[in-house]
Amino acid sequence: MSGPPSPSPTRWFKSLRRARPEEPCLKMYPLQCEGLLKRARGAFQTGRTMKESFRLAQLEALLRMVEEHECDLVEALGRDLHKPRFESIVSELILVKNEAQHAINHLKKWMQPQHMEKNLSTTLDQCLVVSEPLGVVFIMGTWCSPVQMCLVPLVGAIAAGNCAIIRPSDTAANTAQLLHRLVPHYLDNDCYYVILTAAHDLPEIVELRFDHVFFSGNKEEGLKIAQAAAHTLTSVTLILGGKNPCYVDQSCDIVTTAQRISWARFHNAGQSLVAPDYILCHADVQTRLIQAIKCCIMQFYGTDPRESRSFGRMVNLEAFTRIRDVLWRSGKVSVGGQVLEAERYVAPTVVSEVTGSDPIMQQDVLGPVLPVLTVHSVDEAISFINKQEKPLCVYVYSSNSKVISRVMAETSSGGFCSNDSVLQSLMSSLPFGGVGTSGMGSIHGRASFDTFSHRKSCLLRSGPFECVTYLRYPPYDERNLSLLTWASSLSQRSQGWCQIL
Repeated sequence: MSGPPSPSPTRWFKSLRRARPEEPCLKMYPLQCEGLLKRARGAFQTGRTMKESFRLAQLEALLRMVEEHECDLVEALGRDLHKPRFESIVSELILVKNEAQHAINHLKKWMQPQHMEKNLSTTLDQCLVVSEPLGVVFIMGTWCSPVQMCLVPLVGAIAAGNCAIIRPSDTAANTAQLLHRLVPHYLDNDCYYVILTAAHDLPEIVELRFDHVFFSGNKEEGLKIAQAAAHTLTSVTLILGGKNPCYVDQSCDIVTTAQRISWARFHNAGQSLVAPDYILCHADVQTRLIQAIKCCIMQFYGTDPRESRSFGRMVNLEAFTRIRDVLWRSGKVSVGGQVLEAERYVAPTVVSEVTGSDPIMQQDVLGPVLPVLTVHSVDEAISFINKQEKPLCVYVYSSNSKVISRVMAETSSGGFCSNDSVLQSLMSSLPFGGVGTSGMGSIHGRASFDTFSHRKSCLLRSGPFECVTYLRYPPYDERNLSLLTWASSLSQRSQGWCQIL
C-alpha cells in the first residue's frame, strides 16, 4: 500500500476495516501438519541445510521476498492492525531485513567451531564446541507483530541450518494469508512451510514432536504451548508479554521523556509486547509529565487522533472490548478516554490515580492506555517492581546515573533501557527475550543462531599419548589419587576450574 486510498483518514480507516483476505484462509489440522513434519524431517536428513551455501541462499531469498513485496506486506498489516505505512516499515520490515542481512554477514563466523581452553590432560587434543542444527522447528508468531515475530526467528532457524514450519497468528489473517502465499515462491519447498491453523489446535500440533518450538504471544497461551512441548521433552523459546514498568525520576528531562514514552506506548495503538505498560513517578513529577504527554499526543496525532493517519486501531472487537472495560474501571482518565466500537477506536489515553489493585494492573494493556501510579522514591519504585512478575522490559528515565544503575541492578527483567523505550528490542546485537513469566530463551543476531542450534561439546583426542589421564585406571591406590589431586589443583590455578578425567 503506497498510500491511503482516500484523502479522508476516516474513510481510509473504514476501507481497511471492511477489507477481507484475498483468498479463503484454509486451515491446516494436526494430521495434515504431521505429514508436513515428516516431509521436512526427510528433507533435513538429506543434509542439504547443513551447507553454508544453502543457508545463505535461503537468507538472501527471504530478504528478497521482503524487499520485493514491501507494498503487499504493508497493505496486509494495514488491513489487520490498521498500521500506518511508516510504522509497518520501521517496526516490522526494516527489522526483518536488518536481521537477515546481519545473519548473512556473520554466518561464516557463527558456523565455525569454537575452540575452548584445555587442561593438562588434553594438552595434545582439540576441545571444540560445534553448533549443529536442531532439526525441524516450529515457529508461532504473535498478532501484534505478525511479520517481525514470524520472520525474525525464521532467520535464526535458517542460519542455524534447520527446516521450519511457520504458523502466523490467525488474528492477523491477511498477513498470515500473504505469508502463506509468498514463502513457497522464495524458500525451499521441502524445508520451509507456512501453515494456517486455529489457536486451539496449537497444543496438539506441538505434541507432534518438533526439535524445537518458538512461541511469541500472551502468557496463558505460552503456558499451554510449554505444557504440550513438555510431553515430548521438546525445548521451547517463549517470548511473552508482561507489565513493563517505567520509572520516571524527578531528575529527568520531562519533555524528552514524554515524547519517548508517548511514541512507545501509542505506536501501533499500544499493541506491543515491549511498550511501557505503566509509569511509576513522584507526585511532583506526575502533573507535569501528564501535561507533557498530552502535548505530545496533540503533536503526534492532532486534536482528534481518530482523524489521524498516524494512529491505528485495535486488532479486533475482542481486544477493543477488553481495553474499554478495564479503562472504565481503573483510576481517573486524565487524557483521552474516547472509544468508538464501530471503528474499534480507543484514543491515546492516560489514566492517573491508579493503584496496584485496579483491573488495568492485573493484565497486559496491549492498547493505547497508559496508567500512572504514584511512588515517593526510587526505593518504593524498585520495591513495587519486584513485587510483580518479572517483566519483558524495565525502563527508567533519569539524569542521575546512580538511579539508573540501581534500577538496573536491583530489578530483574528480560531487557532494560534507560532514557528511551523499545530500542533495546530492535538491535540485532542485543539478545531479545524474557525471564520468568515473561518468557525463556532469546532471539536476534547471534542469539537467534544459538537458540536454534545445539552447542555440541567435542574432544578430539590426538593419539595414544597420555599425560596424567593414565592415573585414572585401576587398580586404584592413594599415590595415584594424590597425583590426580595435585594435577587438578595445578590446572585450577593456571586455567580456572577444570575437570581432568
